[in-house]
Formats: sequence, C-alpha cells, structure tokens
Amino acid sequence: MTDSELNLNEMLKIRREKLKELIDKGKNPYLVEKFDYTHHSTTIKEKFGELEEQEVAVAGRIMSRRGHGKVSFMDIQDSQGRIQIFIKQDLIGEEEYKDLNLLDLGDIIGVKGEVFKTKTGEISVRAKEIILLTKSLQILPEKWHGLKDQDLRYRQRYVDLIVNPEVKETFILRTKIIKAVREYLDERGFLEVETPILSTIAGGANARPFITHHNTLDIEMYLRIANELYLKRLIVGGFEKVYEMGKMFRNEGMSPKHNPEFTNIELYQAYVDYEEMMRLTENLVAYVAEKALGTTKINYQGTEIDLTPPWRRLDMVDAIKEYAGIDFNEINTDEEAIAIAKEKGLEITPGMKRGHIIAEVFEEFCEEHLVQPTFIIGHPVEVSPLAKRNPDDPRKTNRFEAFINTWEIANAFSELNDPIDQRERFEEQVKQKNLGDDEAHPMDTDFINAIEVGLPPTGGLGIGIDRLIILLTNQPSIRDVILFPTMKPLED
Repeated sequence: MTDSELNLNEMLKIRREKLKELIDKGKNPYLVEKFDYTHHSTTIKEKFGELEEQEVAVAGRIMSRRGHGKVSFMDIQDSQGRIQIFIKQDLIGEEEYKDLNLLDLGDIIGVKGEVFKTKTGEISVRAKEIILLTKSLQILPEKWHGLKDQDLRYRQRYVDLIVNPEVKETFILRTKIIKAVREYLDERGFLEVETPILSTIAGGANARPFITHHNTLDIEMYLRIANELYLKRLIVGGFEKVYEMGKMFRNEGMSPKHNPEFTNIELYQAYVDYEEMMRLTENLVAYVAEKALGTTKINYQGTEIDLTPPWRRLDMVDAIKEYAGIDFNEINTDEEAIAIAKEKGLEITPGMKRGHIIAEVFEEFCEEHLVQPTFIIGHPVEVSPLAKRNPDDPRKTNRFEAFINTWEIANAFSELNDPIDQRERFEEQVKQKNLGDDEAHPMDTDFINAIEVGLPPTGGLGIGIDRLIILLTNQPSIRDVILFPTMKPLED
C-alpha cells in the first residue's frame, strides 16, 4: 500500500471517529429528518438590500473552512451557488464552537443567522445556530485540482456535480433544450404519447437490439431500438400529429457520439411529406437554440455553425460526386458499383447492391465535409426500408438525413404506406439478415396488417436529442450530456 493510500485510509478512519464522537454526544446527524431553509445563496446575494440584517436559514455542503481563534469562516454550496458563513464563538456558544472541529469538508449543514457584509465586502450569513445534517464519510477531491479523471467523473457523477459546478449548468441547459423541443411541438398541435419499450420485435431501424427474456410468457423480448412502427400505428388509428421522446437502446459500439442507451424523439404527421419534415426540423432546431442560448449561431469546439433556416439541401449522389469524385448517375449495375467500392478500399459483404455501395461511399467520403447544417436527400431504397420511393427515380426514396458538424442528427422520410411494397422490402431485409446482417430489419406482420388497414400519406422524423444537446452545450462527448452514461464495471 502506498503512502497516499495509507494517508487516505487514516483520513477516512478519522471521519468515522468524529461521527462516533458526535453520536456519543447525542448529535447523530443521520437522525435529523429535515431542515426548513428559507433562502438559497444566490437569492441572498441578489436581494442583499432587502435582506441585510434579516434572519435567514440556509443549507448546503461545506466546501472550504478557515479559522482565526474565536472566529471561523466556512463556504457552503447549495443548488444555486456558494455563500460564506461567519461563525463567532460568542454567538453560537463555546461548546458548539468547539464542536466545529468535528466537521469536515463535504459535510452538509443547516445555518440560521443574519445576512450582513464583512469588512472585505463579502455578503455572508452571521451564524447563530449550526446544525449538522449529514456527515460525509468520504473525501472530496482537493479543491484546486477538482475531479479531473474523466472516467471517474462519469462513474461518480454525484462527486463531479459537487466539485465541478459548470457540469450542473450543462444539465440545467439540457433540461431547457428538452423543454423547448416539447414546447415547439405542443404549440403546433402534436400529441405526446407513450409506446412500449419492451417488444417482441425490434423494428423501426437497422440496429442490433438488446435481448431479454420474459419468464411468464417464456419468450424473447427486445428493448426498443426505435419507436417508429408503434407511432405509425397511431396514425393509422386516426391521430394526425404524434410524438414520443424517450430512451432507445442499441447494442452497438461506444464513442463520443454513441451510448447504448440514448434519448431520441420521433414524430409523425398525417397528410404531409418529407419536405414538410425538413422545414419542421430546421425550424425546430433554430427555435430550440434561440430559447436555450438566445442565438441560432453557435460555436462548437472552435467551429462557428449557423443554425438559421433554410439549411442546404444536397442529393446523396451529388454529394458523392462533389466530395469523392464518383458519379453514380453513370454507374447503373451492382457489378459496376462493387468494382468502384473495391477500388476505393471498402469492405464488400454478401448481398450488397448498388444502393448499399452508394450509402457506404457517402458515409466514408462525404460525412466529414458536412459541418454546416445540411439535408442529404435521395437515399437508396436498399438502405431505406420504411421510406416511400421517389416517383422520378424508384431506386431512390423520399428521405433525408440532417447533418451538423459532420454528425447525423435527424432522419426522416415520406413514410412508405404501400403494404405490398413494404412486405417486399421486409422480405429483402430478412434475406440480408440470413446473409449475416445483424442490423437488418425483421419481418413485422402486424405492422403490415396496420398499413393494409390504411396509413394516410405521412411525414415522419427522428432526432437524436443527445447529439443536439452536445452541439448546443459545446460538450466534446455524449457522456458529458448524459448524467449516468454506460460504463464497464470496475473490478472490486
């Protein structure tokens, strides 16, 4: 064991000894059930003129302390910020003042006293009574260095929030962003609904699901990878505008842009097409940025990005021609497309067709150029099993993906409502799954039955909420905008 480990163990032991002494004195902090505070730190500072020499009650965690004989100072931190506590032996009593030695950084206290300003001009509370509400038995990170270990920050978010106050601001902003998304849709007549998280089919997207088992029914079930197919059933049932924001689960890789559990929103509107979904997307994002940040022009990690509508529209084939120098308008067979892919060093898997190659080339050579908001349209049918075909070119679909900062943040289309075409596409997806594609879409006969009942012309949209929040909060990773990101457990 190292010296630092020995020192840490000794410090932890001392804290427990202090707790025992408090209990022996009849001051067990864990028996305290409540403390009626009257003000927060920020409120006291903002309304000092009204509160000067008035009695208040505040509560918070001790973040620093210093003493000079019969006078001591503490800084406590509450949900809004910090405030200084001025403690004089004459005001709280000799025995109570002596018991301050049993307090440590990280302890949570309640303080009753008067608001005043010290000789140095700092707004403070002159303590008349101090009550220990919770004894901290762990050591907070050293104040000048804080909690810098990124892995530990994610694992112990509760400590991260205490010692890195700017982290709390990120999550307050996250809530504002989510609230603004709901506001935008609610004000336009969309109905928020709830659909199953557990299902017998993982549909609505091409992704690998998490699998679980229902004991009573003795069947495999899946955590949802998307809520699309249930929401479209609601459009069949007569709702015209619906949305759901919630957790999705995909058993895939992890990166600064990917977490297995993430927040997504999907919305569907009857009697509109993907063009209307484009307008909705750019206007919603601009609205949310304005509400949360007060501007539609943001700086993300040093890059200026303008979210102001309208955004650029670019066909996928034209993007490939622009950024990769390949013209798929001149490549009409699967064989030609595969030859080009091999020439470019792309991996070829069984069953790949021209449309698959277009999508792969786009992802490999074009996405990195899409920094400013851009709608990519004209996706191949092969990679869009739920989108309507483009009547002018049936090899394409009326679909778009929205890119910002090279990331896909939204996916939308004119929803396929032809049940015969839908069945054929599901059957093709089943073939791809049998060839080894774990992310191919499964057959969903009940969904086909639903659109046989009749799905009106519908526009649908999905937005990656976490990615949008990463951009608007200027954070480097999805883990910085998820309070408790997925982590591999540490060994004991």
